Amino acid sequence: MKISIVVTLLNEEDNIFPLVNNVQKAMNGIDYELILVDDGSTDSTVSRIKSLENSRIKLLIFYKNYGQTSAMSAGIEAASGDYIVTMDGDLQNDPSDIPLMLEKLLREEWDVVAGRRLNRKDGMFLRKIPSKIANSLIRKLTDIRINDYGCTLKIFKKEIAKDLGLYGELHRFIPVLAHLQGARIAEMNVKHHPRVHGSSKYGLGRTFKVMSDLMLMVFMKKYLQKPIHLFGPIGFLSFAVGSIINLYLLIAKMAGQDIWEGHY
Repeated sequence: MKISIVVTLLNEEDNIFPLVNNVQKAMNGIDYELILVDDGSTDSTVSRIKSLENSRIKLLIFYKNYGQTSAMSAGIEAASGDYIVTMDGDLQNDPSDIPLMLEKLLREEWDVVAGRRLNRKDGMFLRKIPSKIANSLIRKLTDIRINDYGCTLKIFKKEIAKDLGLYGELHRFIPVLAHLQGARIAEMNVKHHPRVHGSSKYGLGRTFKVMSDLMLMVFMKKYLQKPIHLFGPIGFLSFAVGSIINLYLLIAKMAGQDIWEGHY
């Protein structure tokens, strides 16, 4: 059994050494690979990773910033483990939770175990409140009862992770995508640390992207297998309105009215 840990990075130079060290300690005695995906960093992130010369590290480099979802998708594609873990590279997720999440997944036979940050160490107005609103909307519109959609720390069976189909900003909706595959999903309380080095790369600016992707998720959840249930009524309504207009024009023409009058 091998664990692939996928970490996306953007200008995290000061976090690289402690990140790798923390993962190494947490995974002691477990066969694993650490896939680090650099999403167009402009600092020394890549050079610091290369300086480690660690055989367990697989480095993927994007030469421009494509976004967290694309970076995560590339890391998952490159993973060779039987189980795949996703986590952030800012040291806020704790690798020591990974063995516990794996144990829960195996013992209770889940397909996905998602982290839930009970004591979140983020700013109230820029991170916590928008996240609470987003989580509430996603739960209400998709009816998938995950409390913390924004927690990157998750563990998957390989076949589920490989077939997520990530693009855009869809990493937030991974539980929805997994559910569409029929995956059994559980949550587990995990640790969350304050950011020590660097700054968050994600804030209110992505809210509108998330909302757009939420509409896509609602469509996929409710109508992916039966799109006619959405487009059928719209088509019938358009047909009915058009028929009524045509019938009115026909009657007006037969009554001798010039239906084009006033249009010149």
